[in-house]
Amino acid sequence: MASIHPAASPAVPVPTPHDGPHAAHHPHLPHPAPGATATLIGDLRELFKVKVTLMVLITTWAGFYLGSINSGISSLQRGLLETLIGVGLVSAGASALNEAIERKSDAKMLRTANRPIAAGRIPLPVGLALGFGCVLAGGLWLEATTNLLTVSLALLTVFTYVAVYTPLKRFTTLATFLGAFPGAAGPLLGWTAARGQIEWPGIALFAILFVWQFPHFMAIAWLYRHDYARAGIKMLPVVQPDGLSTVIEATVYALVMIPVSLLPWKLGMAGTPYAVIATLLGLVYLGYTLRFSRILKATGETESRMFARDLLKVSVIYLPLLLTSLMLAATVK
Repeated sequence: MASIHPAASPAVPVPTPHDGPHAAHHPHLPHPAPGATATLIGDLRELFKVKVTLMVLITTWAGFYLGSINSGISSLQRGLLETLIGVGLVSAGASALNEAIERKSDAKMLRTANRPIAAGRIPLPVGLALGFGCVLAGGLWLEATTNLLTVSLALLTVFTYVAVYTPLKRFTTLATFLGAFPGAAGPLLGWTAARGQIEWPGIALFAILFVWQFPHFMAIAWLYRHDYARAGIKMLPVVQPDGLSTVIEATVYALVMIPVSLLPWKLGMAGTPYAVIATLLGLVYLGYTLRFSRILKATGETESRMFARDLLKVSVIYLPLLLTSLMLAATVK
C-alpha cells in the first residue's frame, strides 16, 4: 500500500552544553522536522481547504437559520447540525478533487506548490479516494437527514466546481463566472435543508453570495496574476494584463452588490435597520473597490499589491458582517 508520507528524516543532532546558549538557533544547524502526525493533519487541512469549507458552513448556517426563522421553526432544533455535517463533507470532498485535478498547475505556482498532492506527500489515488469518499458520505448523510432537493443541489455544486470550473480555468476567463455558481450555493443549501423547496428568499441569499465573489475574485487574481500566468490559468489579469478589465468587472459587481444586498429587505425577510446597514456596508465595499482601481496608475508592484490586498481584506470582513446583520434583523413571519 502506498504511503502518504515519505520516510521519516534522520535524527537531528541535539546541541550539547558546549555548543553555547545560542547554538540551537545557529543557521548551520538543522531544525527538527515536524512530527508525522502534525504533518498529516496539516496536509489534510490543506487538502480539504478547511478555511474555504468553514466559509461554506457559515453561509449554509445563515441560510438554514433564515429559512427556519421564516417558517417559524427554531434554528437550533435538530437539523442544523446534520445539515452542516453533510455540507461540510461535500465541500471538503470537492476541494480534495479540485486539488487532485490541479496538481500539475499547483506545482507551478508559488502559493500552491506545497499543497500535499502537488508536492507529492499525498499520492494522487489517495487524494482521489478521500475526495470521492467525502462527497459520497456527505451526499448519503444529507439524503438521510435532509431532503432530496438539498442532496441534488449539493451534488450539482460539486459537479459544477470540479468538472466545469476547475478544468475550464486553463482555457477561458469565463471559468470565473461559472465558478461563482458553486461558490454561492452555501446559503441556498441551508435554505432548502430547512424548507424543502427553492423560494425567492433563498434565491436572494444565493444572489448575494454570487455577486459578492467578483470583487473578491478580482483582488485575488491581481495579487497572484504572475503565479496564474506561470501555471497557464486564464484569469482576467493574465489575459488582459493592463488591469483595466479587472477593475471594470470588480467595480460593476460592487455597484450591483448594493441593490442585491437589499433584496432580503424587499422580500420582507428583515426590516429597515437591515436595509440601512446593508447600504452602508455596500458603500464601504464599493469604496474599497474604487480604490482598487488605483492599480491602473500604481507606481510599482508593492503599491499595486497593497490596493488589491486591502480590497481582499475588506471583502472577507464585509460578507460575515452583512449576513450577521441580516440574521439579527430577520423578521419572524
